[in-house]
Amino acid sequence: MSEETIPMLPCRSLQPVLDFYTVLGFEVTFRQKSPNPYAVVQRGGIQLHFFGMKKYEPTESYSTCYIRTDDVDALHEAFRTGLKAAYGRVPTRGLPRIGSLKDTSHGVRQFLVTDPGGNCLRIGQPTSRDHHHRPAPEEPFSRALHHAALLADSRDDPAGAAKIIERVLRRADERPTPVQLLRLLVLRADVARRLGDETTATSALAEAEAVHLTAEERRAVRDDLERLEELRG
Repeated sequence: MSEETIPMLPCRSLQPVLDFYTVLGFEVTFRQKSPNPYAVVQRGGIQLHFFGMKKYEPTESYSTCYIRTDDVDALHEAFRTGLKAAYGRVPTRGLPRIGSLKDTSHGVRQFLVTDPGGNCLRIGQPTSRDHHHRPAPEEPFSRALHHAALLADSRDDPAGAAKIIERVLRRADERPTPVQLLRLLVLRADVARRLGDETTATSALAEAEAVHLTAEERRAVRDDLERLEELRG
């Protein structure tokens, strides 16, 4: 027996969604207007189906699917390159948008892409055979990063993530390491942008740029520095 699972995702209008996936390197392999709007896109082993719904609201969408790859870094870079060429920048908020690469607490390196229809693609590469969430760290700043990242990305709760970061950065009894501070500030800027809080985003980015890092520390926060550059753009 041979089986295949294919996600079928909603959208208000097909054309903006198809244009978006073409930018990402997908090919439109099928399209029909009647009896109902329907289309298929494919890129390598990734196949996605879309159907039109006139009263569908993209900003309220919960539609999602997971895509597993064996080279998540290459796919992320290819998507970013296509988006920058098409939009003149890498879109990091609103619709459509692309998130940063992150090593998760459940043994996966992944990023998120949300299309104009509000559909979220979680694209990841396993880094461990154990995909249970690791326990939150005991150290306060690492713990804050752990929980804030979960709220921002897994639960789509940027406001909750912002509260955690603001609270831990107000601690007077202890200060984060440069690596922890950089990561907290980049995530703070990221969620501020999602919330439309440009003042806080600008301030957090300026503070992040001022953090002094050694060469070894810069290698450790490579993904965060790339996200910093994206947010600055």
